[in-house]
Amino acid sequence: MSKLVELLSDVGNFRKTNEDYIDYYTDHIKKIYVIADGMGGHNAGDVASKLAVENTISYLNSLPEIKNMDIDIRNAINDSNIKIHELSKSSEELVGMGTTITACLIKGPEMVVANVGDSRCYIIKENKIIKVTKDHSLVQQLIDEGSITEDEGYSHPNKNIITRALGTKTHVDIDTYSLNLEEIKKVVMCTDGLSNLIKEEEIYEIVMNKDNCCLELIELSKLRGGKDNISVIVFEGECKDDRNYSR
Repeated sequence: MSKLVELLSDVGNFRKTNEDYIDYYTDHIKKIYVIADGMGGHNAGDVASKLAVENTISYLNSLPEIKNMDIDIRNAINDSNIKIHELSKSSEELVGMGTTITACLIKGPEMVVANVGDSRCYIIKENKIIKVTKDHSLVQQLIDEGSITEDEGYSHPNKNIITRALGTKTHVDIDTYSLNLEEIKKVVMCTDGLSNLIKEEEIYEIVMNKDNCCLELIELSKLRGGKDNISVIVFEGECKDDRNYSR
């Protein structure tokens, strides 16, 4: 039987600090999965990403009930944005810190995905992989304008420039996507340390065919250069065995 959730984060080949942060929480009502890729000098990036993930999960857990998944996840991320922004003003070492965030909130057969930045969420169906989120990045803007192709985006010199981040301003625009988990086999979340080096069809093949898929994905990224931190979460979509599962 495949694992219901698998997650792994790696510093990569060259960085001294891992500024990615990942975590999840499940109970009998809801499931929360969050991934973040921090930025900023000194240790500011890892402070921002850890705060974003932990605060988003704790905010959702503090609600008496999940009434509107879209509104609730937006409020959780907005709250994280405000806390990171306030903390960034408290110390010179933290000035300008920020982070991407991609979060999945599940209740019953419904899932809402929210994202800011270029950490991604994919869904895998029977024979295909679909990118749910849209990168908030300079490269994505160039693709949208028709200036470059998707393939050219992989090797673009400015692919690390993001156009939205958590914590850099008092207000943040959050994209959300609502999905039904029916017919979704797996959900994959990753930072750009993975998606910059491994193409979608390769992600599909590894996730569907390897037992330790997160390790396999990270090892392949490192084999291809892996300059950035690399993080990935893979969890079951429509899971028939869920009722027998206790964390």
